Amino acid sequence: MVVKVIPIAEQRYPDRPAVIPDVLETPTGLLSDTLSRPLRDLRISVTDRCNFRCVYCMPKEVFDKDYAFLPQSSLLTFEEITRIARHFVAHGVNKIRLTGGEPLLRKNIEKLIEMLAMLRTPGGTPLDLTLTTNGSLLARKAQSLKDAGLTRVTVSLDSLDETVFQRMNDVDFPVAEVLHGIDVAQQVGLGPIKVNMVVKGGMNDQEIVPMARYFKDTPVILRFIEYMDVGASNGWKLDEVIPSAEVVRRISAEMPLVETQSNYTGETAARWRYRDGGGEIGVIASVTQAFCGDCTRARLSTEGRVYTCLFASAGHDLRSLLRNGHSDAEVESAIAHLWRQRGDRYSQLRTINTEGLAQARRKVEMSYIGG
Repeated sequence: MVVKVIPIAEQRYPDRPAVIPDVLETPTGLLSDTLSRPLRDLRISVTDRCNFRCVYCMPKEVFDKDYAFLPQSSLLTFEEITRIARHFVAHGVNKIRLTGGEPLLRKNIEKLIEMLAMLRTPGGTPLDLTLTTNGSLLARKAQSLKDAGLTRVTVSLDSLDETVFQRMNDVDFPVAEVLHGIDVAQQVGLGPIKVNMVVKGGMNDQEIVPMARYFKDTPVILRFIEYMDVGASNGWKLDEVIPSAEVVRRISAEMPLVETQSNYTGETAARWRYRDGGGEIGVIASVTQAFCGDCTRARLSTEGRVYTCLFASAGHDLRSLLRNGHSDAEVESAIAHLWRQRGDRYSQLRTINTEGLAQARRKVEMSYIGG
């Protein structure tokens, strides 16, 4: 008799078993949670490792050389990721974003992209298949990512100033290489490219206008993200948050902006266009202007836990269902059950005591489930 041993993953964060309901159901693509929010977006973390040590995400004093990252045996295989993704698509997901850590560190990531690119919605439409990266490997990988079926990329870039950028990534990585990666990605057709800048007061907020000026009159969409209270390792403080309204005010004082409509329900960024037609920017105000009311996103961790909120403290273990031989119908029904129970609205529950709420419980780290 051959016994197959499945290694037990490190219990880094609390988890909950994924519940298979007594009555199985066939997906209709119309799944909604307790607040009538549909399931439309799935963010998949493919690795918990990153080659940057950004101060707001993976600070070096926590994620040092002795930090124990997940062993390979704990990670979902590409086949497991694709199987779970297929079930989410059956329930209504039409957009998948690959994240990390830094997703381009996952070996043979192009193979996973090829597999996910084959998926279709119930109506037969290809998925919007995207990836968020720090840009360090983008120049050398852009063409192979496009060839594999990736639709577009989002690049994290927090400053154009070399000193500021290297202080934020904390590994002395040069900004010129990230900008080169953006150019190459644009050339191979991975667009429209979005660039995300996390704004931390006292560290890089002086770069708001220079960033806007640099990307104005280009096809790149620059988005400014409020410094968020994600996880417990980034030392978040409310007085380091620069409100998105202030970001818009600073830019508009030099390059006038006009607010415009969102592209779709549940879009995280409020959109603003330059009055002279020089493109657009976005602002993501998850601290000062919560948008939980139309959030349609689920997150799948590197080791197969589903999180129904970026600020969650525990995930639902789907990997066990896969590795214990449960059927597709059982896994699909488990996903439906957990989404129907979803009532997350962390950002809306922030009060004047925002910092007290932020510190009230241990939340999962952004580097574990992606931003």
